[in-house]
Amino acid sequence: MAERSTAAVDVADNSGDEPLTAQADQSTADGVATNRERDTDSDEAQGSGRTESPGRASAPELHSGHKLARRYRLEDCVTRLDGFSSWRAVDEKLRRAVGVHVLPADHTRARSVLAAARSSALLGDPRFVQVLDAVEENDVVYVVHEWLPDATELTALLAAGPLEPHDAYQMVSQIASAMAAAHREGLAHLRLNPNAVLRTSTGQWRIRGLAVNAALRGVSSETPQRTDTEAIGALLYAALTQRWPYENDAYGLSGLPKDIGLIAPDQVRAGVHRGLSELAMRALVNDGATASRHESACTTPEELVKAIGEMPRIRPPEPTFTAPPEYQRTTYQQGSYGRPSTHPGVTQPVHSPPPPLQSRTGKALKWAVSALLIAALGLGSWQLADALVDQGGSEDTNQTQTTDSDDNNSAAPRPIRQLEVKGSQEYVASGSAQAPEDVGNTYDGDSTTYWRTKKYDEGPTLAPYKPGVGIVYDLGSAQEISAASIGLRYAGDHTTVKLYATDSLTPSTGISGMKKIGTADASGTSLTVKASKTVKTQYVLLWITAVPYAPTDGFSGAGYKQAITDVKFTG
Repeated sequence: MAERSTAAVDVADNSGDEPLTAQADQSTADGVATNRERDTDSDEAQGSGRTESPGRASAPELHSGHKLARRYRLEDCVTRLDGFSSWRAVDEKLRRAVGVHVLPADHTRARSVLAAARSSALLGDPRFVQVLDAVEENDVVYVVHEWLPDATELTALLAAGPLEPHDAYQMVSQIASAMAAAHREGLAHLRLNPNAVLRTSTGQWRIRGLAVNAALRGVSSETPQRTDTEAIGALLYAALTQRWPYENDAYGLSGLPKDIGLIAPDQVRAGVHRGLSELAMRALVNDGATASRHESACTTPEELVKAIGEMPRIRPPEPTFTAPPEYQRTTYQQGSYGRPSTHPGVTQPVHSPPPPLQSRTGKALKWAVSALLIAALGLGSWQLADALVDQGGSEDTNQTQTTDSDDNNSAAPRPIRQLEVKGSQEYVASGSAQAPEDVGNTYDGDSTTYWRTKKYDEGPTLAPYKPGVGIVYDLGSAQEISAASIGLRYAGDHTTVKLYATDSLTPSTGISGMKKIGTADASGTSLTVKASKTVKTQYVLLWITAVPYAPTDGFSGAGYKQAITDVKFTG
């Protein structure tokens, strides 16, 4: 049941929602389905969105234990709707859980589902739940994709309450960046809602059903970028307020009061972050300026990413530490061990210990010890004086006195201080970028966030695929660099990191024109690069030329890859 709630391929999304691009005078209607197994609601066209009527093809007669391609064994039916069904299945060849959508080959949407699945698979962006297979076989069309047992739906997260500002900021930032990348490749989601957004155990936000969910439901839009942008705004609104920004209840959330229209999140709930509240309104109010500040609306995911980049970064909350309990002396330490227990109400006499060495023998002993100490001090002083006289007599009176050659090193060493990073940008020497939107995660103080490389089939050396990958950091002003400590996500043989001094966030020269600071290798999850000599620079390039082999995770398959969690420079 835990897997079903967190990684289900529920394209019905537990609701019959209509496209989010509602008309100006009409909110989106999202009715909650009462049974996920037999959800028979349908989408109606609204605004710029359209839905196809389902074909007359009936769903294939499938049951638990049925195998597709003699490989995918169906386990639990998650959704049965409009002639198709969705299942949790097992890939017996790779021994892993997967999700499967199945529909008849003569279904009116079969061609569009296959096309959408294959286009989504070609994107290969790890921020989306990956399509693994899309096949037409024996009068059946089926789409196989990842199953994430360690992920939690946004719906479940919001059932416990609104998100913290830092979590909401991370969600909208990652979702907007992912959708901007998808739209650059001509792909839209059109059914982006709390059931389609997942947070993994590592804190990464992922999106499922890109293009496929809309194709299965026959949803289309004349303005797909605007549709997805408004959907992201609704997700942020719900994350901040635990309310759905329309009149109808949906996804386990209460809608807004009727007849008051759309109001800003900080007017719905106290304590909402003002910047995030305005960002949600800029994404939702797509007909002009927001009510709170007269700024232009965000009509595309790309514009939303730019607006997020202009906001001050929201830092994670400081960890709270509980003060340890006051130290209590035990009975043994108090000296009562082995003594008979006292009876309640009975006052025990307190015996004061006798003063030490007050007897006649004790006094004699003290005088003897004192005499020995005085004699020892006198003898030591006489021997020291005699040695100094002998040493002075043996020296040549004409010898010139010299100073200690180590006087220059007697000064106290300079204290080590951590240098603050003011900005960063991914450096691309050739080919495509790795994850430029995540570079800020390497110095945000949160070890659960990171910037990662793509997966490479051969290694550890990245060449000849790439000469290297890396990030340029801006220290604000010229600083002396002594070392850099780097946290790594993947251990293994091996990671090679080099530091270079460069002239800007967008270097005017290649690696050969930069001044090398230092280099280091590591096989664990931490690495320290020490400067071979003092270098003063404002911009530092962290350059990775070798990465270890790492297994399949929630972002990419097994291969040579690395991710940076924390970077700290010292000078």
